[in-house]
Amino acid sequence: MWCDVKLLDLILPVRCVVCGVGGEQLCPTCRGALPRLGEPLCARCGAPTAWPVARCRECAGRRLAFASARGAVPYDEAVRRLVLAWKEHGLRTLAALAADVVTEALPPPAVAALVFVPSDRARGLERGHHPAERLARELGERWSLPVTGLLGRTRPASRQRGRSLPDRRRNVAGAFAPAAECPTRIALVDDVYTSGSTANAAASALRKGGARRVEVITFARVVR
Repeated sequence: MWCDVKLLDLILPVRCVVCGVGGEQLCPTCRGALPRLGEPLCARCGAPTAWPVARCRECAGRRLAFASARGAVPYDEAVRRLVLAWKEHGLRTLAALAADVVTEALPPPAVAALVFVPSDRARGLERGHHPAERLARELGERWSLPVTGLLGRTRPASRQRGRSLPDRRRNVAGAFAPAAECPTRIALVDDVYTSGSTANAAASALRKGGARRVEVITFARVVR
């Protein structure tokens, strides 16, 4: 077994997904340099603000089904490379690292359970894994919370990447449905919060399933 592992390391050397240095999928230097989203933040959507506000320019005037959204790190270039390697290049063990970063940055939510944003079936087959589910299960272990598959997809949705904000909202409107009755307090887990359209559509479905408060937790958040 030891020889097999060493041979595999020679054929497929492990390199940091951010800087490319050999040794680990995320080297200690790059991990230590990962930024954190800290106060002040918008109390509702978690966007960085100049001072504490209940609603910021990004979410003011929007009907949001979730009570709050929080991300651990801003989606900068280093985080983009990490997320790309994790989601699209099949480095599934990075979900555990992402969960470690989330638990370092955010307190455990006061909820009954965690639920993950369900993957589009075709995209899940293409990737061979489900990043949001893996992150939710890693967080569930660390926070001692059950993880449930309470959400289902009602229809396929095309990729959100590159769409305008109105198009993003239309693309995921009605795309989710509760698979069972939901706890009154629940946390919705996803890998990246971009515009909030997916989180809002999923939270709306959970509310229809009986949840009275939905908190959104993501590894990364796009900062505008």
